[in-house]
Amino acid sequence: MFSISHLSGISLLFIIALFLFLNCNRLKLLQLRSIEIGIAFSLIIAEAAYTYWLLKTGYWHTSDSIPLELCSLSLFLTIFLLITAKKWIYELLLFTALLGASQALFSPVLYFDFPHFRFIHFFYTHLMMIWVALYFTWVKGYRPTIWSIFKVFVFLNAFLPLVLVVNRLVDGNYMFLSHKPNTPSLLDYLGPHPWYILSLEALTLSFQCFSMDYL
Repeated sequence: MFSISHLSGISLLFIIALFLFLNCNRLKLLQLRSIEIGIAFSLIIAEAAYTYWLLKTGYWHTSDSIPLELCSLSLFLTIFLLITAKKWIYELLLFTALLGASQALFSPVLYFDFPHFRFIHFFYTHLMMIWVALYFTWVKGYRPTIWSIFKVFVFLNAFLPLVLVVNRLVDGNYMFLSHKPNTPSLLDYLGPHPWYILSLEALTLSFQCFSMDYL
């Protein structure tokens, strides 16, 4: 963490985000539908390649390879949003990507450095989650509402029981509900297990309300 490659990825996040913000009016005039679909399929290919790599190298395990992490959900939402452009998908992605994917980028649970395939896959997918959410906000003109906060909160809490059951069955730690990650992360500042889960709930609501004022 905070190596040159890591800091380069974070810098790229802000550079492209700033580009989208400063050029949103110009981008609105362009026909970008084919690019949206192309990015969606690139994410599908990237995730399929990652699954193949896990299986090929023997890294695939039920305890940590099932796509039940918050970022996995955000990735699927990103793909569906790019393909369908549905407003309700945008509402879910906006907050899960800005909170989950950004936390993952700043404190990655990653054991391979650039130019390893896993490093490239991790940063490409996580950066795209955030960029797509910002693109639909600034360029496509989508906006969250007060009901968006309610939808996201219900969606995530409805998903938690399933993740808890899977964690118990496979001795996993999906969505970090069983314990904190072994690498430094935001969760280190939110209290011990299981109280950091409640702290994260409160932080999620606060972040959503804060985002409403600036998006």
